[in-house]
Amino acid sequence: MGAGGRPRGRPGPLAQVARPRAGARLSVKVLFAAATAAVAVLAATAQEADASRFLRVGIYDEAQTLYGPVDQTFALFRELKVQEVRLNLYWGGRFGVARRRPASATNPADPAYRWTLYDRTVRLAQRSGVRVLFSIYGTPPWANGGKALNVPPTRALDLRNFAYAAAKRFSGSFAGAAGGTLPAVRDWLAWNEPNNPVFLRDQYRRTARGWIVQSARDYAAICAAVYAGVHATLVSGERVGCGVTAPRGNNNPRSARPSISPIAFLRAVKSAGLAHFDAWAHHPYYAAPSETPASRPDAGGTAVTLGNIGDLVRELTRLYGNKRLWITEYGFQTNPPDRIFGVSYARQATYLRQSFAMARANPRIDMMLWFLLRDEPALGGWQSGLLSISGKRKPAFAAFKTVVAAGRVR
Repeated sequence: MGAGGRPRGRPGPLAQVARPRAGARLSVKVLFAAATAAVAVLAATAQEADASRFLRVGIYDEAQTLYGPVDQTFALFRELKVQEVRLNLYWGGRFGVARRRPASATNPADPAYRWTLYDRTVRLAQRSGVRVLFSIYGTPPWANGGKALNVPPTRALDLRNFAYAAAKRFSGSFAGAAGGTLPAVRDWLAWNEPNNPVFLRDQYRRTARGWIVQSARDYAAICAAVYAGVHATLVSGERVGCGVTAPRGNNNPRSARPSISPIAFLRAVKSAGLAHFDAWAHHPYYAAPSETPASRPDAGGTAVTLGNIGDLVRELTRLYGNKRLWITEYGFQTNPPDRIFGVSYARQATYLRQSFAMARANPRIDMMLWFLLRDEPALGGWQSGLLSISGKRKPAFAAFKTVVAAGRVR
């Protein structure tokens, strides 16, 4: 399986800039203990008040919403009545906010920060009536000893400070450089698919006592840093989702591409000390075109697809109680153009309706995002869009509108 557990080994939208290589370990001793304690009380209250049986329906398509034809994209979102859009908020990298170390890392106005790209899209989302889910991802070289985006920061405090600055900027009371108050963002994700080596290295580390799940240890600190940073603003209604897991993993440290299955990863982060988050996010992709949304993985397997999402919910409940579950990526590719992993246009539309109905029927799921709005241009990418690469509307476009109309907006 490829990045994101997607068929054909195709990378997801982040994989183009996440170039894996071995890297530094993440220290977990630098989080602010007092802030975390205060935040836990606030977030528990917010979670109880925010819990809902209603499904928020949205789209995740980085190219179309961040650096592509953004104006046209949000016009389509208005027509589709999209409720939520996921945006990657890059800490480092080509689209990174913090390409150099800020002098005052918790100050959103520090001159080292470059927010223009994100300010623009958040303003467009507000004008279109769309909520934003920011996914904080990617370590800048100054924070991990010059290594790649998918290598965790050396100090968790650096990530915590960035998360605080981001949440402060998009708190709904911060004035942007272009004038006027920037819109509020209340939904946040910590990283992307940390059980996948494309997005977090290393997955395993060998010790004198044997192999340990290093990615879970690193991710426990990543999640804690983002959670503490966002909630330290004390802004009401903020929610931080962790996990964001890929649907599969081989659990084999000796394999050519080690990865961790989603339930094993959930258990490992619990063992690593992860204590606080508001929702657990997952990407329950199918594995073959013969599968439907209701198809279950083989017995004894390690995958979590939509068909056996209840297995993940049960383990989440056992370990963390009544946490919400967010599906922050899901989709079916079409044939044409993908003759290997695609399904027909009509079947994609049917599966879209079926998958959202399954999510809506589950009282623990309150967000589901379709991947993508528009097919990616290269056949080696993904062709799960509601639109073809030429802009032709697939039947799934109309199906998405019916899915939104069938639900209730918070």
